[in-house]
Amino acid sequence: MAMEALGRLLNPIAIAAGKPFSLKDAGGAMFICTGNDTFTLKASSTFGGSYTNLAVITRYYTNTSTDGTAKWVKATQAAAATVTQTSGTTVFHVLQSQVADPNCYLEVTVGASGLVTAIPYDLMIQRAPANLAALGA
Repeated sequence: MAMEALGRLLNPIAIAAGKPFSLKDAGGAMFICTGNDTFTLKASSTFGGSYTNLAVITRYYTNTSTDGTAKWVKATQAAAATVTQTSGTTVFHVLQSQVADPNCYLEVTVGASGLVTAIPYDLMIQRAPANLAALGA
């Protein structure tokens, strides 16, 4: 039987706005943002540490819908820690190679009531879902 994606490819965090998580053992993380808001990417070398803006977002994708009825559109910007959207969905990626400390913790904060899902992917240690590490600790 083939191994499912959860634990092999990814370890998602469904409600991630303002919730730090470890990037250790993942090749990167994808953030899915919805709502009329400004989303700010931050990093810290420790879970309870001081989080500072991580200005590595140069490319992101937008979609005018949140239900799959529209196509994705690529957008670019000068390296920044923020993405602002007025409606629909925005997706951006952070690769482990883009952060100074590969064992760092990431978080995306919102200016108001935006929603964020974080999906660490390209897991370096593949496990059955019940054996995955708790990333937010």
